[in-house]
Amino acid sequence: MKLLLTDPVHVLAEHDDVVSLRAADASGGFGIRPGHADLLTVLSVSVVSWRHQDGHTGCCAVRGGILTVRGGKEIAIATREGQLGDSPEALETTVLATFLAAAETERTERVAATRMQMSAVREIVRILRSSQGRSVLSP
Repeated sequence: MKLLLTDPVHVLAEHDDVVSLRAADASGGFGIRPGHADLLTVLSVSVVSWRHQDGHTGCCAVRGGILTVRGGKEIAIATREGQLGDSPEALETTVLATFLAAAETERTERVAATRMQMSAVREIVRILRSSQGRSVLSP
């Protein structure tokens, strides 16, 4: 199978001889072999690993992403950020922890931004209700 793994700025991996691939989405880990049905899934922060025809392996920690399988012979992965490594275990202990922490920080920031927006909307509604009939813009 062909594998193309990219982030917004780089082609992280491009191979024509992949015989199997392991990845993870919200439902858990899964494998892909030649002839797999077409697939589109959102990857979680995880380590993607693959095996070449000659038996050697490759792996990449991904900070989420989109995985597509086309025609059972083409796999494309687009990730926000990826880090190639020598072993899945090494990536899990180093890079994956950093990616998970970044994802948690982003989630926390999104929640804070949403709360701030809701507070602004509530304040606008309060001002509009208190002005009932008066122009909000008049002194």
